[in-house]
Amino acid sequence: MIYPHLDLRLVSLLAGLWLIASHVFALVCSKPLQKWLKTFPRSKGAGAALLVVDSVWALVMIATMDLGEFTYLRTVLLVVIVVATYLTFRYVEEFLAVRALGIFVLLLAEPLIEAAFLRPEVGRLLLVVLAYGFAVMGMIWVGLPYVLRDQIEWIRKSGAAWKGAAVAGIVYGGLLAVFGLGRF
Repeated sequence: MIYPHLDLRLVSLLAGLWLIASHVFALVCSKPLQKWLKTFPRSKGAGAALLVVDSVWALVMIATMDLGEFTYLRTVLLVVIVVATYLTFRYVEEFLAVRALGIFVLLLAEPLIEAAFLRPEVGRLLLVVLAYGFAVMGMIWVGLPYVLRDQIEWIRKSGAAWKGAAVAGIVYGGLLAVFGLGRF
């Protein structure tokens, strides 16, 4: 276990509150958010910031986790992460923000899955579905970054799609938060 201290209910509550807050923000500030989202896929600044967050997260994970029989490679892996971060920032100019976001949601999926691992509560499946959604979308965004651009354009086209997605996120976040509070 990489994150042995994670509690299923706390992680569910935090994920639910994050979903509620972000989707309420999407409803309230739809025009400025849509304008920013349109520029996000090609934003070098957002890509650099997310890449730094991804790299620090990966460095901390590798530095602290039990690598088992690969412990002797810890130093090499830490150097590889730093070099890969530099090379990615230097040479991956096209859709850097999307690729870095994809890496971020891949990293985010792991603690969500780990919090639900081998837990008997049925509500854990809400967290697992969210985590696997993050993992699938993260892999797609890293490998096919133009897909996020197309997804943003699709959701921006229609006010009904935007509102529907925001309401769906609020409802799903509410279910996660209710589970996190121990209500089912």
